[in-house]
Order: sequence, then C-alpha cells, then structure tokens
Amino acid sequence: MAGSGLPQLLAVSDLHVVHAENKAIVERLRPERDGDWLVVAGDVGEFVGDVEWALGLLSRRFAKVIWAPGNHELWTPREDPIQLRGDARYQHLVELCRGLGVVTPEDPYPVWDPRGDDPVLIAPLFLLYDYTFRPPGTYTKEQALARAHEVGVVCTDEILLHPDPYPTRDAWCRARLALTERRLTAEGGGLPTVLVNHFPLVREPTRILRYPEFAQWCGTEATADWHVRFDARVAVYGHLHIPRTTWYDGVRFEEVSVGYPREWRRRSTPPGRLRRILPSAAGQPA
Repeated sequence: MAGSGLPQLLAVSDLHVVHAENKAIVERLRPERDGDWLVVAGDVGEFVGDVEWALGLLSRRFAKVIWAPGNHELWTPREDPIQLRGDARYQHLVELCRGLGVVTPEDPYPVWDPRGDDPVLIAPLFLLYDYTFRPPGTYTKEQALARAHEVGVVCTDEILLHPDPYPTRDAWCRARLALTERRLTAEGGGLPTVLVNHFPLVREPTRILRYPEFAQWCGTEATADWHVRFDARVAVYGHLHIPRTTWYDGVRFEEVSVGYPREWRRRSTPPGRLRRILPSAAGQPA
C-alpha cells in the first residue's frame, strides 16, 4: 500500500526487462505515496511485447506514467514478431502507450502541480543523437565512426536501429529536434519544466565514459542550452547506466538508469530505487 502525504514525481530508466533479474525489479516497483507519478526515460526493452508488459504493469500502479523512448525500443530484432522499423516502429509504440494510458512525446505535456500553487510542465522528449559528441581528435561524423570501428566500440544501433523513412539516424534526429523545439516554444506557457529525454541534453555527463568513442551515440550538441532556454527545474535522462545527480547552469540533472545486471550487481545500493524528481530535497542521493 502507498503511504499518505503529497504525491511525488519519481523516475527510472533503462529497465532492460529482457534480463530476468531486471524483470523481477520491475515487478517490485510501486508508488511510495498515493498519487505518485512515474517517469520512464527509455530502454524498457527491445521487444514490443516486453515494453507493453512493463509499461502496462506500471500504469496500473502509478497515477500517471510518462514515457520517453530509448534507443533499445527502436531496435528491430529479428526475433521480435513486430518487424516495424524506424518511425513506423516509434509510432506503433506511441499508439500502444496511449492504449495503456501512458503519456508519450506525441501527447500534450502534462502539468505537475500536486499542491495547486507551483505548476511544472513535464515534457517527455524524443530527440535521438547526431554524432556531434565526437571523441577527441575527430571533427566529422565519418572520423568519429572510423575511430569507433578502430577501437572496437560500436553501438548496436548501427545494426538494429533503422531510421526509415529518413536516410540516416542523424537526419531523423534533426527532424525531431525541429519538431520538439517548436512544441516546447509554443506550448510551454511560461511554466518551468522537467525535461525527460533518454539521452543527456548536455555533453558533460559523457566525459566519464570508459570509452569516449561511445559518446557519439549519446546525444546532440544542439540541445546544449535547452535546460536554460526552457527553464528546466530538472533534466531526467538515462542511457549511460551511470546513475547520479549533477548540476549544470544551476539545473539538476538526474541519470536514473537501472542498467544491466552485471552493472548493478557491483553497486552498493540496491537496484531499482526510484529517483525522486519533485519535490526536490536537500541531500538527494547522487
């Protein structure tokens, strides 16, 4: 049973329920208080059926679930009965989520205001990446990809994430950036925001990656000022599998991923702890 008190906005990402241990984590996720909302910042799973199972379970437990897609949801594995690719796959997932009552980047942005005196716009984003987070010494997409192949650090997206009908993943990214920027500008209404994107909006969180070549699949320089431009209270992301709290330009950034079992087993904290996004609290765990 959830406890009493003002509802919270909670967040998690990178559930990767294809792993049995991670699926068990999702089965244990529950609201802490009546009326809690849950942000899921992508990488629920690679198979449409797994995404439907996990988001359906969570939507029955939380007052509202808000989903932003990761790269894994956009993969087209040969074993998945749903063989849609690219934007058609994304739109299929959007309709699936709507059937579950889950908010997507294509829906009106919900307003979080449990006390009735401090409204905040929750904006789930789908932006992708454009190979501009390049490793040191590379200056073009081609150079960055060549370096990644040289060192053997190449994202599986290059095989399974198809950009159809766009010619490239970065072209799809540019289209999503233009659409999303227009929406945030037109629909913000002067409200502060919580920006939810699978990939970090700024490059700084990728600086600690063990393999800097992987950063090119982690975001776009085009969003470097969005947390300031769109008055973000918090920016929520995943993808890096390095859960922590950081601050840029006075804005709190929360990486909220669970990650793979081989990663979370090494941590001292138990896996699957939902991160509280709002209300913010002093001493929130990093």
